Amino acid sequence: MTTTHAPTRVWLTPADCDLDDFRALVERSTTHADHPLADDVRENVPVYGDRLRREAATPQGRRAAQAEIVRALAGGPGVVVITGAVDAAAVDRASAAFDAMIAEQKAAGGGAGDHFARPGANDRVWGALDKLALRDPGAFAAYYATDALALVSEAWLGPGYQVTSQVNVVNPGGAAQEPHRDYHLGFMSPERSSAYPAQVHRLSPYLTLLGAVAHCDMPVETGPTMYLPFSQTYEPGYLAFHRPDFARYFAEHHVQLPLRKGDAVFFNPALFHGAGTNRSADVARTANLLQVSSAFGRAMETVGRTAMCRALCPALQRLRDDDAALRNVVAAAAEGYAFPTNLDLDPPVDGLAPPSQADVLLRAVREGWDAGRLAAELDTHAGRRRSL
Repeated sequence: MTTTHAPTRVWLTPADCDLDDFRALVERSTTHADHPLADDVRENVPVYGDRLRREAATPQGRRAAQAEIVRALAGGPGVVVITGAVDAAAVDRASAAFDAMIAEQKAAGGGAGDHFARPGANDRVWGALDKLALRDPGAFAAYYATDALALVSEAWLGPGYQVTSQVNVVNPGGAAQEPHRDYHLGFMSPERSSAYPAQVHRLSPYLTLLGAVAHCDMPVETGPTMYLPFSQTYEPGYLAFHRPDFARYFAEHHVQLPLRKGDAVFFNPALFHGAGTNRSADVARTANLLQVSSAFGRAMETVGRTAMCRALCPALQRLRDDDAALRNVVAAAAEGYAFPTNLDLDPPVDGLAPPSQADVLLRAVREGWDAGRLAAELDTHAGRRRSL
């Protein structure tokens, strides 16, 4: 990652934030030559589609495609678009489930808070990943069988990544969010984040991937997410985004890209960004926000993955002949990392790590276990991971 300070700097403070330094980093242009697999470059953002999918169809091509994505997210503009990432029919089926969840929340008199926006301005479904899997396992399988999430997640985070999902609906008239960086350090005050050494500021963006799938067509007047390309390269950015002068610069220089239903955006969590104002008269702008965590990090949400595995197994059985789709759904649903565990009860077998929950679920699908056996094996697996 390009920085404005030597990597030997140990601490960052608000005094290190300099708008001129920031401008020198972000006032650059994205060229197609830097992103040869992109179908287009719009507003400094590479837009990928069929060319990327063709390249990723072979193991060697997939590595090349992932390398290009990593370069874009790390030292490039920090954001990429993948058109047609999720099939429109799968989006519609998931949307129906999310709409029902929102209606139930409202009927129950509950409301969901929001990050960086006024509570109640938007409709939210927190913990949408497991809620969708339990409500409509088939919809979950169809949605997460898409390769776009796996392609980018593996590129940025490696294997064993952990998916969480939150649905955000910005209603007509919904105001823009404040520009911000995201989880982990982005959810802290400047005082709190400056307590972490500079190497944590540099490391944190590599532990999380942010994404969003458009659940409706999003012309610019509906307020799709605002981005400031290259802003993830500014080292003291977790302190800078709180400052009014940086917020004003963002307001004057951000970009927005219209999206079609099923398009996906993926971006570095250190990129300055924020949901835009919905100026439309009748479009409830709906996106499924994806936060994918490294196996080495901590996810923001707890997810009922054991219940998800039980609920999804029948739907996964129908994917037994499509190994790539099967692995993609399991990666999104099950815990793919073997640790932490109790090594007295759960020692490594045939390698350096014991089987993960994902390994158990894949074995269940491939061997055709019934629901009772899967439930018993999952309980046993969980029991081995408990401390004494």
